[in-house]
Amino acid sequence: MDTWHIHIQGQVQGVGFRPFIYRLAKEHQLKGWVNNTIDGVHIELEADQSALDAFCEDVKNRAPKLARITQIQFYKTGQKFFDNFQIIHSEAKGAPNLLFSPDFALCKDCRVDIHNQENRRSNYAFTTCTNCGPRFSIINGLPYDREHTSMDTFHMCSTCQQEYDAPLNRRYYSQTNSCANCGVELILIDTEGQQLDASPDKLLKTVIEAWHEGAIVAIKGIGGYLLTCDATNEAAITRLRKRKQRPDKPLALMFPNLESIQRVAQIREEEVNVLNSSVSPIVLLDLKESISIPVAIDAIAPGLKQIGVMLPYAPLYELLLHRFGKPIVATSGNISRSPIIYKDDKAETELGHIADQRLSHNRAIVMPQDDNLIRYSGWNRQAVILRRSRGMAPTYINPGLKLPNEGVLAMGAMLKSTFTLLHQSQVYVSHYLGNLAYFDTQENYRHTVQHFLNLLKAAPAYILCDKHSDYPSTQLATSYAELWKIPLMKVQHHLAHFAAVLGENNLLSSKKSVLGVVWDGTGLGEDGQIWGGEFFIFSEGKFKRHSHFDYFPFILGDKMPREPRISALAASWEVEGAENLLVKQFSDAEWKIYQQLLRKQKSLQTSSVGRLFDAIAAILGIRSVQSFEGQAAMELQSLATQYFKKEGLDGAIDYFPKGKTTTLIRSIINDVKRGVPKEKIAANFHYTLVKMLERIANDLKITKLAFSGGVFQNSLLIDLLIHHLKAPFELYFHRDLSPNDECISFGQLMYYLAKKGSRNGEFNR
Repeated sequence: MDTWHIHIQGQVQGVGFRPFIYRLAKEHQLKGWVNNTIDGVHIELEADQSALDAFCEDVKNRAPKLARITQIQFYKTGQKFFDNFQIIHSEAKGAPNLLFSPDFALCKDCRVDIHNQENRRSNYAFTTCTNCGPRFSIINGLPYDREHTSMDTFHMCSTCQQEYDAPLNRRYYSQTNSCANCGVELILIDTEGQQLDASPDKLLKTVIEAWHEGAIVAIKGIGGYLLTCDATNEAAITRLRKRKQRPDKPLALMFPNLESIQRVAQIREEEVNVLNSSVSPIVLLDLKESISIPVAIDAIAPGLKQIGVMLPYAPLYELLLHRFGKPIVATSGNISRSPIIYKDDKAETELGHIADQRLSHNRAIVMPQDDNLIRYSGWNRQAVILRRSRGMAPTYINPGLKLPNEGVLAMGAMLKSTFTLLHQSQVYVSHYLGNLAYFDTQENYRHTVQHFLNLLKAAPAYILCDKHSDYPSTQLATSYAELWKIPLMKVQHHLAHFAAVLGENNLLSSKKSVLGVVWDGTGLGEDGQIWGGEFFIFSEGKFKRHSHFDYFPFILGDKMPREPRISALAASWEVEGAENLLVKQFSDAEWKIYQQLLRKQKSLQTSSVGRLFDAIAAILGIRSVQSFEGQAAMELQSLATQYFKKEGLDGAIDYFPKGKTTTLIRSIINDVKRGVPKEKIAANFHYTLVKMLERIANDLKITKLAFSGGVFQNSLLIDLLIHHLKAPFELYFHRDLSPNDECISFGQLMYYLAKKGSRNGEFNR
């Protein structure tokens, strides 16, 4: 009988893979061993060829639900004889080459355990097993074993150890295994900053009483602190908004169960499935016309017809929400625009003036993460990832993407920063890291980059960044390139967007030309102007900018994205009738100054569709000033959606701009003067964008269309594209990444790979 060595790669650590292999080997009556190493899972066993084939087939077909196998290799090794099959200690020599396992939401079995009064984990707020619990957020090193996590300070009691050692127990080799006798402890800090000395049960009751009384409670979860309060208490929500400095941006809600969500929002199969998945994200749902829970909707999502909901994804939240019986506001524990707070000392100093109480615990969070945010389009159920973080990142698996064995670090953009690391033919796309305009976010970004490099023992040979020299990510890339003495390549922002959606859909080797439609708010163009309404062609491995929306003046720097009225003024400059609609949105002094700026011959120009959405919102009188990015566009989309729900997706007309922004603006202004309802104008605007795109594609005779950029977070626009262009066109959207700037770092890497293939990897130092 031969001895075989099997090497399995993919997401195979922290998912119960070794216990699965152990049980499978016993079932097949095979002898040998299995272990974790820095490049996946290794197995040695005695078997003839047929037994080996049957075993490997079962590995692929019956792998744990959370596992994602990318490769299985096997070869004969020197003949060995084994007495049994066993799990042996992990090996950690050399540079790791494996995928990180993300954090997993509470599984059904553990949910049953914590609610079962007869179970020894009844009401234990940190119950986990091989199928759920923290992974990525607690790792200090690889491979994934307890001693390489922040669980290493907790020593299992004899009962937990017995579970850990029992092959048929679902906690067999569960690295986060613990119970109330040996595990993580709850800590509650009151309004006076004093720690309450009470049982865990009493601490949970105290938090629930605080919610009932209208208090704000900061809770340390899996990836950081959340700020919480009763979602039916408008006064508490208003107070939270004021303290957090978040006047209008929608707040996420956590509901006790699906039934309570169904009493407030419309929920379909796709949303049910993802809410119940191991990712357990925030999902945007349409509100019902009549809701049967008194949720303070106007305070939670002002001016919108959607809310973001999630289910308790950690046992601590499950216990609290089960007892409270109502939804809570659950928003990131920070001041707006700052990264989520995850360290206890910082929570004490920075959340003390926001939260009335702070519920913490003594398990360290190593890597902070926000919650994921997903929406599905209303008609075609197309998934759109708005934020990719806890439960998704940093895993990126795309078997169709062929990657070289080299080290490349791509640093991403600025507003929705991420970075991407290519290491030993594996791609790691970091979680959402926030707006790099703020110092705390920059520090967190640097910390996260270094954490990845340390975990993987990676030493990049090339570094990629955006062409905008003022981006902190670009500046950090430049300093890294000098420090490490490696080449630096700068990638234009919108080309990175286009390359990202090409890479995700395995189109980098497409034999047919692809039209790239990249619409967003801002990005420095090759000509020094502000791009954002771009049409590119990818053909034979090369990128070309084909056309763009008409330029209009970009004035007042960062003030323009914050004030849609300025976009309206600039986009409608010298359009007849615009002045009468817009002048009332400005003071006399502002109007005079802004007119002078627009008369300058050499002002900066923009083609941004994001700013065009802002402009239309201001022209329609929907919003002049916005308190968060995309607010005006979201409200414009909401109006258009109301119209299409009544009239159907074929119910709008085309303004026939033929690429001319002024023509579009003039048509809309004429409709406003004629008293056409705002909902209809908003719908016509969305439809016109689709028809203009169709004309360009037909003129070019290109049928493959790929979409990226923040504008394509607009689920209505996606539905219109699918409805009107599905035939004869092939439409490609982002699948595992967000269309917003979170995909830029991945796109930089894809652009580099495409250019390397066509030009042998030339770099600018």
